Amino acid sequence: MLLKAFSLPVPPWHRFFVRHAALVLLAVVAVGCTSDQVHESALYKEISLPPGKLEQHGIGFITPSTVTGLEQDTQNLAFIFAKVLREERPDIRVVSLPETLSAVNRAGIADEYKGMYTDYRDTGIFKRESLRRIGEVTGVRYLVQLKLSSFGQQSRGRFSLLGLRLFQTKEASVRLFLQIWDSQAGTIVWEGSEELNYAWDTSREKPVTFRLVVEEVARNLIGKLPRADANAEAADAG
Repeated sequence: MLLKAFSLPVPPWHRFFVRHAALVLLAVVAVGCTSDQVHESALYKEISLPPGKLEQHGIGFITPSTVTGLEQDTQNLAFIFAKVLREERPDIRVVSLPETLSAVNRAGIADEYKGMYTDYRDTGIFKRESLRRIGEVTGVRYLVQLKLSSFGQQSRGRFSLLGLRLFQTKEASVRLFLQIWDSQAGTIVWEGSEELNYAWDTSREKPVTFRLVVEEVARNLIGKLPRADANAEAADAG
């Protein structure tokens, strides 16, 4: 006896689920998985750093300072800034933090370097004699001091289906302060600060990293440093 072919009825909720799941997946593909949003606020002041001086005398990084809990990020902070500075301003000789620390140790002034930071924490001032010695052993006149005031990351769900988060907003925020000191005069010649919030809507687990936000801030602040060719362009325009 032949068995008659039969099919079970499809529940209405099944059709609804399949249709809407397909629409959501198509939306994910269409959006391309990410959408970036950057909000920044930068301030800077040229105190006594004429165009051409950085190119002429070079610049070096000294140990950044930070608030309690972010000490592990200071080495990475200086590394990223030095990397971006070399990329953005190949006309300037850049001495990285490891090179500065090595030169300080070779010259036998590590204790003085440590004492300089002890005084700085209490007064906000680097002693002129200490700056001068660091400038001499590194071969540059200008020294960069970075301060990491805050850094944070978070993730928020934006869209979910049947308990699954299909879209999330990944965020990171950072607040930085940068000073350039003249090691010969013992004075601050340039300073700038920036607060940046970086967010993207994504279907992936990839976070907004410390490196990403710091590179963005570094490019912004470094782009505001004086250039020797700025005077030449102004003269040509006149």
